[in-house]
Amino acid sequence: MDPTVATLWLIRFLFLGLLYLFLFGVVRVLLRDLRSAAREPVTALGRLIVVASDVDEPTIGATFPLDAVATLGRDVNNTIVVDDPFASTEHAVLSFRGRAWYLEDLDSTNGTYLNGAPIDGLAAVAFGDEVQIGRVRFRLERAG
Repeated sequence: MDPTVATLWLIRFLFLGLLYLFLFGVVRVLLRDLRSAAREPVTALGRLIVVASDVDEPTIGATFPLDAVATLGRDVNNTIVVDDPFASTEHAVLSFRGRAWYLEDLDSTNGTYLNGAPIDGLAAVAFGDEVQIGRVRFRLERAG
């Protein structure tokens, strides 16, 4: 066997071995990250507490933990279901962007109120502010 051909085969096997070692390392790091993410408790970014309600659902004192995006409305597919005839099917969206909360009215029939004032489109919401949809008022609080 020619020494050049033997050298080329050796280089090929070494390259293949290094490629498999690299892939093994990538898979090991990914699995470690997935396991650590599964162990960490998922914390909510905030919560909505019902402070006033003239309807059966939600009741006063009910607490809803919030993810980055929470939809509010009468439809059962919303994150927070407001069983009020004055609430639209898809009434509003509460979203966490960067370091702040924002409330957006989704062209609801009766409007969305922030601290008693109607909002048009997107409005910034701070902890302690009250959101009203139909005859239900919520207060945004820190998760705890």
